[in-house]
Amino acid sequence: MTASAYIGLGANLGEAAATVQRAAAELAAVPGVSDLQLSSLYGTAPVDSSGPDYVNAVARLDTTLPPLALLAALQAIEQRHGRERPYRNAPRTLDLDLLLYGDQTIALPELTVPHPRMHERAFVLRPLMDLAPGLVLAQGGLADLLEQCADQAVRRLD
Repeated sequence: MTASAYIGLGANLGEAAATVQRAAAELAAVPGVSDLQLSSLYGTAPVDSSGPDYVNAVARLDTTLPPLALLAALQAIEQRHGRERPYRNAPRTLDLDLLLYGDQTIALPELTVPHPRMHERAFVLRPLMDLAPGLVLAQGGLADLLEQCADQAVRRLD
């Protein structure tokens, strides 16, 4: 079975834009992943933390991997890029979040899909609109949700 999945990519340490693009290429090379499309890159201020601005993007891909195997692949890519988790919302070399996996709802200790805060974050919604402008989440359409996040500045980088 093949599922469409959406992955949030972000970084704000080191060469963040290059890291996001390299991570997308690494994700595209994972066995069981195909047809990866990457949104434009966007710059955003950190949420609930200090540090440099983030570079964010969203990738859409098809996968034959089950959700937890896809999550493990994401975490392996993060580790290769030196991801550390010293505290919540700490600056990071790379952050990969499984946002959506087909139309599945997943509630496990290690994985919640749809991502529980994606509808509140312009840095996810704006690049997601690049790839799936007609997508409707449980909370509403992307354009309406993005309008509710109008106080969060998101600027296109590429």
